[in-house]
Amino acid sequence: MAAAGAPDGMEEPGMDTEAETVATEVPARPLNCVEAEAGAGAAAEDSCAARGSLQPAPAQPPGDPAAQASVSNGEDAGGGAGRDLVDLKIIWNKTKHDVKFPLDSTGSELKQKIHSITGLPPAMQKVMYKGLVPEDKTLREIKVTSGAKIMVVGSTINDVLAVNTPKDAAQQGAKAEENKKEPLCRQKQHRKVLDKGKPEDVMPSVKGAQEHLPTVPLSGMYNKSGGKVRLTFKLEQDQLWIGTKERTEKLPMGSIKNVVSEPIEGHEDYHMMAFQLGPTEASYYWVYWVPTQYVDAIKDTVLGKWQYF
Repeated sequence: MAAAGAPDGMEEPGMDTEAETVATEVPARPLNCVEAEAGAGAAAEDSCAARGSLQPAPAQPPGDPAAQASVSNGEDAGGGAGRDLVDLKIIWNKTKHDVKFPLDSTGSELKQKIHSITGLPPAMQKVMYKGLVPEDKTLREIKVTSGAKIMVVGSTINDVLAVNTPKDAAQQGAKAEENKKEPLCRQKQHRKVLDKGKPEDVMPSVKGAQEHLPTVPLSGMYNKSGGKVRLTFKLEQDQLWIGTKERTEKLPMGSIKNVVSEPIEGHEDYHMMAFQLGPTEASYYWVYWVPTQYVDAIKDTVLGKWQYF
């Protein structure tokens, strides 16, 4: 006997509806306290991570030398960072050397560089750029610019050792004999020039001082005929220019055999000076009223080496 209910082939009304309702309306299980806190913590971490990725990198503190060097010079700190280089033409013994050198290096460091190039010991160098280069000042301080010509005079150890003893003895003997003679300023040929007195435009003298060559020509002097004469030291060309009203003689410094001088009696802050242009004293070119503070600088510059005798 069939159970009472819906006939075969027919579904009982409301069954599908209830199933769908159960399937679609199952309520979400409430989270317990542990699960809720864990979820909130993860969300917070995600939020912090997102914010952190947007934060800028911490700025370098002001005054950080590494930061400043890398920014201002475009290179890593160390290895020459922050050192401006200048192109120099170093001229020694009529030979030119093109080098790059740090602008903030001192004259002493420049001498070491010259030593590495020429073999000329620093103690035997005279380095000139608009006068003698001070060892304790930087090239920036003495206003060296790129392309500057640096003149170097001096002798290597081999040059000094090559000077033979007989020559030294002969020169010392000649000096001793010269000292026995009448002072030059009393000799007739010089007296006629000195008796004219000081030139009106004579350069000031500093007795007891030694100074570098000035950047301007030495003027206000007389030659042996009593005419005005000026001396211009063309270091870049390794020449001495002797100028008069009539003409200017351009002498290679290497052609000048010797330089002699003597204080003028009664005016010891001035010298009379001669440049030997040939093998004998007859070739002396005399100049009168040379300020005493420039005498040593003239000799060192013209002769191009230290005087050891």
